[in-house]
Amino acid sequence: MPKVSVVIVCMDRPDLLYPCLESLRAHNRAELEIWVVAYRFSAENLARLQADWPAVKVVESRELRGFSENNNLALRQVTGEYCFIVNDDTLMRMPVIDRLLADFDRLPADAAVVSPKIVFPDGRVQTCGRAPWTAWRYVKHYLHRVDETVPTPWSMQEGLFRTWTVNGACFLIRTDVFRAAGWFDETYTFTPEDIAIGHKINEMGYTVWADADVEITHLAGGTVSRMEAAIKPTRVRGALQFYSGGSKLKYALLGSFVWCVEALRRLKYIFADRSDPSSHAAIMYATAGNVMRSIFTRRTSKEIFTELYQQVIHP
Repeated sequence: MPKVSVVIVCMDRPDLLYPCLESLRAHNRAELEIWVVAYRFSAENLARLQADWPAVKVVESRELRGFSENNNLALRQVTGEYCFIVNDDTLMRMPVIDRLLADFDRLPADAAVVSPKIVFPDGRVQTCGRAPWTAWRYVKHYLHRVDETVPTPWSMQEGLFRTWTVNGACFLIRTDVFRAAGWFDETYTFTPEDIAIGHKINEMGYTVWADADVEITHLAGGTVSRMEAAIKPTRVRGALQFYSGGSKLKYALLGSFVWCVEALRRLKYIFADRSDPSSHAAIMYATAGNVMRSIFTRRTSKEIFTELYQQVIHP
């Protein structure tokens, strides 16, 4: 049995995937079982991946799926003692997996997850541990008032420290605990499935840890694309479901707050030139409207994404 099952979801981006795979192999000595979920790959890129990386286990994913569903396609088949979840747009410059495995040897028996410090290519920290995410924290986050690089008792500490939840870009988790938790919650299509799994693990009586001395580079970033008009409403729907915790009243209050913010945002662009559908103004205007229409609905986040995706692809 391999020590670690690595799971990577890639949306037809060999240019990102190959450097990620190369850095995995170059910097780690642990016995790895690598799974790549080839999400909507072209036939040419799929054949190339299978030829160039014959030892990698490839799972084809053709249907519209989000982060949780795609990861779970591979997770339900893993055989490793641990699972290493990592984005395809990450690079290692040290033995990240080896060092996180070594951390488990000095952690208490209830430790279930260890995360590295996640940094951007310029060295700025994205996250190093994460504090509990509550409805109030989500409100502040929605107003851009949450900075995860500010030290808290749960984040941005030194060395190996206890934290509360994880960043889905990279973490190492015991497979038995992940399986018992039901893998990623497919209620969420685009966020907050990583926050949700961290909270779930704590509720199960296990602990989550971060190691500030272990770093991985995350190449996240870029300009806003037209797909934001489908992705953001999906994210918001999932977030409202998570932070309301099943309370209809809390959902109504949070949803009303988000609706008002998006209405103001839409108003900002109402008189802007939106003749070009790919312009920033047109994308932001359409996105705000889609978010407003997606809040008070019975549709699941995946149903929202599927409908809006078709609208974006075939306007």
